[in-house]
Amino acid sequence: MSQADRLRRFSDLIGYSFGNQELLDRALSHPSIGSDEARSFQRMEFLGDRIIALVIAETVYEGDRSASEGQLAVRLNALVCGETCVRIARSIGLESVLRVNKSIKRPDGMIPSSVLADALEALVAAVYRDGGFEAARQMVLRLWESHAGIGIGSTVANFKSELQEWALARGLPLPKYEEIGRSGPAHAPVFVVRASLADGHAASARGPTIRSAERAAAAAVLASLDRDTGR
Repeated sequence: MSQADRLRRFSDLIGYSFGNQELLDRALSHPSIGSDEARSFQRMEFLGDRIIALVIAETVYEGDRSASEGQLAVRLNALVCGETCVRIARSIGLESVLRVNKSIKRPDGMIPSSVLADALEALVAAVYRDGGFEAARQMVLRLWESHAGIGIGSTVANFKSELQEWALARGLPLPKYEEIGRSGPAHAPVFVVRASLADGHAASARGPTIRSAERAAAAAVLASLDRDTGR
């Protein structure tokens, strides 16, 4: 398989197509190769690390309003640690497209885990520089849910169940979820879902999958209930 074919397959796996190919080249060029593109790798790694931390921290924070700072920190650390980043990097084939000097590789020919984790962070920064924060945010959520093997949803509250329990406790029908919009390319869609209760409370939210959009919409309805009813 040619490098061009590998890059096309890689773009499909990450769900993002670069408008500025140079940014992707920089993210995939380790400093060990000594090229002009590689000069930005560590700077991009620095930026990507902060973007990932912010996206995951926000998700965990919004996911469990009863969690203490210590509990949130444990969940965040589990989701952004090197082990998780390496698992994601390998699952999307980052090793097959990353350019490194052969001196960096292990005796078995594999790229060290720490380098893969750094490259994933650089990749996130490249998406941010190419498509903005929302594009980077959507990719982080998509990759962590699809490839981490743990899923962000497993670390936060189940908003849909919580909303269902609230409705049933008050004799209301089950919440309704309706897809009301969809945007983005076929390989990286963004879904818009509306969640509603029979008493009139409703909210809409976006997500990289229908399930994640439903969870976000349920969370938004619960937030409105907090404001309106002091549940």
